[in-house]
Amino acid sequence: MKHLLSVRDLSAHETIEILDIAEEMHEVNSRDVKKLPTLRGKTVVNLFYEDSTRTRISFELAAKRLSADVINFSAKGSSVSKGESLRDTAQTLEAMGADAVIIRHPASGSANVLAGSGWIDGSVINAGDGTHEHPTQALLDAFTVRKRLHGKVSAGKDLSGLKVLIVGDLLHSRVARSAITTFSTLGAEVHCVAPPTLMLSNPSSFNAQMHYSLTDTLAIEKPDVVMMLRVQHERMSSSFIPSEKEYAKIWGLNKERFTGLPESTIIMHPGPMNRGLEIDSLAADSKQSVVLEQVSNGVSVRMAVLFKLLSGDRAHG
Repeated sequence: MKHLLSVRDLSAHETIEILDIAEEMHEVNSRDVKKLPTLRGKTVVNLFYEDSTRTRISFELAAKRLSADVINFSAKGSSVSKGESLRDTAQTLEAMGADAVIIRHPASGSANVLAGSGWIDGSVINAGDGTHEHPTQALLDAFTVRKRLHGKVSAGKDLSGLKVLIVGDLLHSRVARSAITTFSTLGAEVHCVAPPTLMLSNPSSFNAQMHYSLTDTLAIEKPDVVMMLRVQHERMSSSFIPSEKEYAKIWGLNKERFTGLPESTIIMHPGPMNRGLEIDSLAADSKQSVVLEQVSNGVSVRMAVLFKLLSGDRAHG
């Protein structure tokens, strides 16, 4: 395994292996000294063409905790803003000796282009490409659910028997596309709810059942996990929803819908949240919410991915 471009490239065994390594990294992150020498001498580049807080910082922290040297490359204020192409930027990073490039780009498929171009010899990790995929977000979501369910005995376990509901702006969500694949790969039954205008453009290519009514779906399917997605206004060139008030009323996880859920239901959101739109603060801040756990677990999972790609040696503890 040299690159991580899509969760579709991962088998159930490979997915569980990454989650199990993340369990070990979670233990490291619980120590007083949160550091391993595993990637000492390696250079990791964060190549971000889109704004990001959680993902970029999480990858940077993950690499540093594995003792790698980290270069943060932002398109703003760089040669990219002067018209430099992805190829020229990649070849510049290659000349600097990058062992791994973590790329976030507004164009779907950009990570695959970078990995298959021959412009760089290092590993490529997709940190979100357009509306295509966000592999490490899906892995950390699965890790978070598995850990909430099984705690310290979660290693080696899949998510068979679990019912997951993903709600909201499916059309523009790379998180949703990766999450559907990862949860179904691990044996969960996946359901999706969205307005007709925000439904996936090719729903039949995903292993999930599609719905349009959140109220009916919650009542009928009784999900164990509810993942609310951010309404991505920045990717909308026209009116996809009647109004924010109407969206919140019909497709938001409001107080009424949240209080009607069993206390065991896990509430997720990849962030950043539009409170009062897709999710009510009561749900976001509840004991059932794992939103903050998703953020903290992201470091462990990204450490696992970097370790898997750049080390390959499990004898690290």
